[in-house]
Amino acid sequence: MSRLLGLSLLLMSWLSAEVEITKPKPLTHELIPLSKTVFSLYNFSKDTTQRIDLTGKNFILVSVREKGSDGRFYAVDRDGTVWWSGGVTSGAPEFRSPSGVFRLLQKKRYHMSQTYPDESGVNNMDYMMKFTHYGHALHKGSVDWMSHGCIHIDAKDIGVIYRWADYQTRIVITRHSYMPFAKEDLQRIYLD
Repeated sequence: MSRLLGLSLLLMSWLSAEVEITKPKPLTHELIPLSKTVFSLYNFSKDTTQRIDLTGKNFILVSVREKGSDGRFYAVDRDGTVWWSGGVTSGAPEFRSPSGVFRLLQKKRYHMSQTYPDESGVNNMDYMMKFTHYGHALHKGSVDWMSHGCIHIDAKDIGVIYRWADYQTRIVITRHSYMPFAKEDLQRIYLD
C-alpha cells in the first residue's frame, strides 16, 4: 500500500510541476551577405562590424532554416559560382546554430555523435564536417526536423559536398537569405 501511495504522490507532483520552457540561445554574431562573396559580421558583445571577403575561396554557405532565411546550403566555388544547393535543417531554438565564418576542423565519413548517440547504434552523423570546437557540424540528416545545433543535409547532397570540401573550405552560416546572390547560378544549373 505504501508503495502505491508513493507512486501516486510522485505522479501528482509530476503532473503539478511547471513545464520549463527553454529560451533560445542568444546570438553572439550576425553574418549578413552583401554580395555573393562579401559579408558583414556583426559582433553583439563588442558592438563591432567586420567585413569578410571570400573572393577566390571555396565555401559552403548555409542559410539556416529560420524566419527570413532560405533553409538551404550553397556550395560556392573559388570562381564565385554557386554550383550545388539543397535543403537543410538547423538547430531548434534552444540549440540555435551559430552564425559566422568558420574553418573546417574535421572530416569523418562515418561518425556517431558522442553527445547525442543514436540508441540503435547506427551512425547518426555520417559525412561529418565539424566547424566549431563545440561539435557543430554539417552532416547527413533528416531535413524534416530540427537539430541540436548541427546542419542536417539530405543524403542525396551531402556526399557530393563532402568529397568537394577540403580543410581550406570555409563554412559560412547566416540567418539571412542568400538566394538573391545565388538565383542566377541556380537557374543556369537547374533550368538549362
